[in-house]
Amino acid sequence: MSTHSESQRYLALNSKYLAEGEGLLKKGDYVQASEKFWGAAAEIVKAAAARRGVVVRAHRSISEFVSKLDEERPDLELALLFHVANSLHTNFYEDWFDAKMVVKGAEAVRTFVERMKEFL
Repeated sequence: MSTHSESQRYLALNSKYLAEGEGLLKKGDYVQASEKFWGAAAEIVKAAAARRGVVVRAHRSISEFVSKLDEERPDLELALLFHVANSLHTNFYEDWFDAKMVVKGAEAVRTFVERMKEFL
């Protein structure tokens, strides 16, 4: 599979997870919405990595790639936004956040996704 087609596949998943997350927020299912927004963040990172011919799959490699991009463009605050996305992933398992926290986290993921598009 070419890096472009692989990137497109990850972008399609990113869009799918964003849409599903929005629907879950509207339904008030904040635990499931947390995981979808985490997934959207992870998939946009994979898309950007694939464009560069880099394979990222595990949490560590995804985080390391975001850290590298953050060094390239510290003005985008990618590491901070990704940290918020990762906390949503934790919330899926622990259900620690109230509705307001999940909504704020979703806003951060939307920002992260938009900023990551600079690397596509």
